[in-house]
Amino acid sequence: MGDNFNKETLLRKIMNLDFAIHDLSLFLDTHPEDRRILEKRDKYVIEYNDLKHIYEEKYGPLTIYTNMNEWAWIDEPWPWERGAR
Repeated sequence: MGDNFNKETLLRKIMNLDFAIHDLSLFLDTHPEDRRILEKRDKYVIEYNDLKHIYEEKYGPLTIYTNMNEWAWIDEPWPWERGAR
């Protein structure tokens, strides 16, 4: 599924799914009986989790809520160091 994406494309897809999940969840607050939207939201949640897992396996954690045994982000250049190397 996400194996063909580069880092930026994968992150953009994850962010788009995150937005869609939140948006559909808000819609379901006022339309809880809408099975079509609920199924679409559930499909997006599965896809989001799959892509997030792929991203974190390749590039490290996306959030502080990810269980990691190491502080991988300290090994990466900080944003202001990216052009210096």
